[in-house]
Amino acid sequence: MAIVAGVDFGTLSVRVTLLDSECGRLATASAEYLLKRRRDDPDYATQSHNDQMDALAQAARKALKESGVSGEAVQAIALDTTGSSVIPVDAQLQPLDDYYLWCDHRAKEEAREITELAHAENLEAIQWCGGVYSHEWGFAKLLHWLRHNPEKRSRFATALENCDMVASTLCGIRDPRAVTRSVCAMGHKWLWNPRWGGLPPQEFLSKLDPLFDGVREKLGGEYLTSDKLAGHLAPEWAERLGMRSGIPIPVGAFDAHWDAIGAGCHEGDAVNVVGTSTCIIAMQKAPTLVPGVCGVVPGSVHPAYTGVEAGLSATGDIFDAIARRADTSIAELSRGLERYRAGQTGLLRMSWDNGDRTILVNPELSGVTLGWNLIHTAQDELYAAIEGTALHTRIILERMEEYGVPLQRVINAGGIPQNNAVLNQVYADVLGKPVLVPDGVPTSLGSSIFALLAADAFATIEDAQAKVCLPFRIYLPRPHAQAVYNRLFQLYRRLYFALGKRDAPSVALGDILPELRNIATRATFS
Repeated sequence: MAIVAGVDFGTLSVRVTLLDSECGRLATASAEYLLKRRRDDPDYATQSHNDQMDALAQAARKALKESGVSGEAVQAIALDTTGSSVIPVDAQLQPLDDYYLWCDHRAKEEAREITELAHAENLEAIQWCGGVYSHEWGFAKLLHWLRHNPEKRSRFATALENCDMVASTLCGIRDPRAVTRSVCAMGHKWLWNPRWGGLPPQEFLSKLDPLFDGVREKLGGEYLTSDKLAGHLAPEWAERLGMRSGIPIPVGAFDAHWDAIGAGCHEGDAVNVVGTSTCIIAMQKAPTLVPGVCGVVPGSVHPAYTGVEAGLSATGDIFDAIARRADTSIAELSRGLERYRAGQTGLLRMSWDNGDRTILVNPELSGVTLGWNLIHTAQDELYAAIEGTALHTRIILERMEEYGVPLQRVINAGGIPQNNAVLNQVYADVLGKPVLVPDGVPTSLGSSIFALLAADAFATIEDAQAKVCLPFRIYLPRPHAQAVYNRLFQLYRRLYFALGKRDAPSVALGDILPELRNIATRATFS
């Protein structure tokens, strides 16, 4: 028997789960921290490292108190975070600024420059991240910070992903050269891959901008998968967390990748981690390059497989925005959604409110809703937004399958599917596949699994999954709804590529609004 702590840093809070290898979850506690936004700059999103660590200590002590477990009994602690959330630090690993959070989109120009130079230089790495470097990723954010903080450049020693910064802090590491870096984070967001010796060549980085001179060396340290250790819990942090010092801390990863493991992901599964945004995670033995995805990285999800990441830039954020504009809550606006039929609103909602993460990788896109009339309500838009995120997910899954990623099952994980049966059913109808939903809260189970491995409680990830992962609730496609969504998907797909690409060929769209009305009429009177 082993008791471990699994930690999940989300966009607004940190969750700590205490888990017994035999009895399962003992307690879960969370603590919030501030997401800093600016009304005059919608691309701005930052977070304080100190706020995160204070919240971690608060949540850990709360979980210990609620469980009645002594901190001395905890045998390992593992953590995942959002990403790419980037923090510049000095030579003592002290923050020079806040995290550029995953949803900070200020680095659009830098991302465009990286993409263009990578193709001009035939940089192999660009093909492994779908052909487009994203404004959400590490090098773009670091370059943006260097360009806009000249007074801090002399103190810049390195930049760390959120998961590596937290692990280093907990281990008491103060030397950038002693840092371990997550293969998951650096592979998906920093163009790292052992195939070409790690990061892109310094020559390429310096050609991008002289501010990057020497940056490859500054991003040094050991790059490891999460079955390896970042270090051990330092006495200072043991005291703050209420645990004993010296317990192992495995190399961290991104929340969605470990959420997929905690949801029971195996090869052949697509896991939709649905929260404020959606991350779509798959695994494959042999790497297959897929245009438009967020990365194909050996060892990023499971050390023995190649991870594939894709996703939507906004999901729950869209639902929240619709409710907020209507001066109500999502819970209130969702009352009665179960009575809606496929396509009945006559609305077609593109989920680009925060840009497009996959497969267009275009931050300049914005939300579009077609089919409005004078009697549509906010609830109609909410239902159409659920349909729209499902249709966008189908675009992504079809692209992955087209390029050989094996997909037999769809698992809806993350926080939203646990409390939204309507969303799960719509996804099953739109995707035309059974949708499996963990029967309980899977968040932080993934981090708990890697903590159990670090504590030597299980020999393999699969052994740990078989013991601690939750059973599934299954949503089956309804034939009539599936037929409606097949029609709606053809319209969505045409709009997706016609409106989403600057160089899209001219496409006739005059039949879309009449067809939406026709679908809605049939849904209403059938």
